[in-house]
Amino acid sequence: MSIPFTHLDKLYIDGHWVPTTDYEAVLNPATEAVIGHAPVGDKSTAEAAIAAARHAFDHGPWPLMSMHERAGYLRRLHAALVAEREAIAALIIAEVGCSQGVTYGMQVDMPLGHVLTAIDQSLNGEPRQIATHAAPNPFNPGGPLLLGGGSIEREPIGVVAGITGYNFPFLLNLAKVFPALLAGNTLVLKPSPFTPYSALLFGQLAEKIGLPAGVLNIITGGPQIGALLSSDPRVDMVSFTGSEAVGISIMSQAAPTLKRVHLELGGKSALIVRADADVQTAAMAAVGGLTVNAGQGCALLTRFVVHESIRAPFMQIAQAIASQIKVGDPADPTVMMGPLIRESQRAKVQGFIDRGRESGARLVCGGGRPADLKRGFFSELTLFDDVRNDMEIAQEEIFGPVGVTIGFETDEQALAIANDSRFGLNGGIFTADAATGLHMARRIRAGSVYLNGGGGQMPYAPIGGFKRSGIGREFGPDWLKEFTQEKSIIYPIGR
Repeated sequence: MSIPFTHLDKLYIDGHWVPTTDYEAVLNPATEAVIGHAPVGDKSTAEAAIAAARHAFDHGPWPLMSMHERAGYLRRLHAALVAEREAIAALIIAEVGCSQGVTYGMQVDMPLGHVLTAIDQSLNGEPRQIATHAAPNPFNPGGPLLLGGGSIEREPIGVVAGITGYNFPFLLNLAKVFPALLAGNTLVLKPSPFTPYSALLFGQLAEKIGLPAGVLNIITGGPQIGALLSSDPRVDMVSFTGSEAVGISIMSQAAPTLKRVHLELGGKSALIVRADADVQTAAMAAVGGLTVNAGQGCALLTRFVVHESIRAPFMQIAQAIASQIKVGDPADPTVMMGPLIRESQRAKVQGFIDRGRESGARLVCGGGRPADLKRGFFSELTLFDDVRNDMEIAQEEIFGPVGVTIGFETDEQALAIANDSRFGLNGGIFTADAATGLHMARRIRAGSVYLNGGGGQMPYAPIGGFKRSGIGREFGPDWLKEFTQEKSIIYPIGR
């Protein structure tokens, strides 16, 4: 059975499909089957994409259009994506190995809803006025006062390079394309080599809606192509979502040309479970979070900071829930957790698990490859107890279905543990005392905190990190500001 969009065997540059000389097999991580041979870009195609984006920004109509006109194009792109919802979901299930429930809810429907909100809100950004003022004329001090004013406007930054990871590829690509283009920029999009088709599909639909040439360019390739995008002086901004290590490299590569850098990086987020919490609800949330895309999510809550008085029942319930999670090929709609993206990632996760056991943490369940799954890059849902916060498994982003439990006695201890991390992307608190929970949430050094599980869905709110979890925000009412720059225009009034 053919997987949607895997026929795309060229790169999308300057409104045309450009062939390459190199191709790479793309694997289904659940079956290890080849789903397609994707084009691999090189220096020449990256140079062509940058040149096309630069020309489209400097000489094309896109940045000069009104927000209303650009919003019209992006509404059509949104409608085209919605029409392909089933095909996009089928691609993600095969390309990422994500379970169907997570794919439809978090990988496809939620981001499509959010970008429609972004389009609606983009039409409300009128320039702000500088207060009118009267001042003496410096060339005629004794003459009449001069009346002055002005406006504060936002303009596009220029050429944006969007570099995305493999875990939520459609969402991440969507989160580069829509705000960058709405703001009037042109874009060169480079996806992870593991998930190229979730980016190339945007070229097919951009062509379908008649997006002007050069506004969106899609190339593929490895770290060398990313480094070229991050260092080229024709690129004005790099927006990257992925690992902390790659974020550091991008920031250093962008420094000589003083680009704007927008980074959404890793996390090791803490879930605080107070003594008065509903233990079963908290344990279900903890284990459920680990199953999301097999733990391959930067904002997932993977450190369980649990009050000592309820730690034993919390672990018992968590273990029981984990034993009921069906792991396997997400082509089966009853599967709740799929594989990791590649064998290299599975081996990396296994290394963390092995070293966690060696460090003295107590393995409660999991710890290896599911015995009944001989093919695919699967890892068992793994829980540790008796973890110290200074252990490697409590400090490093494992990016797999591994949860670690750390006990505490007082709220101050819980907050200290939660904040004792170089990351600061997300956090959570379960408590029966909502007022205390809110007070604690304000003291967690993270870009988001979910109190008692939040509101049942991911709202249209800013996403981003404190500390080494990143720079800037995605989504939320100020999203487009990340892709614009402010300009003051000062003028006299009355003449």
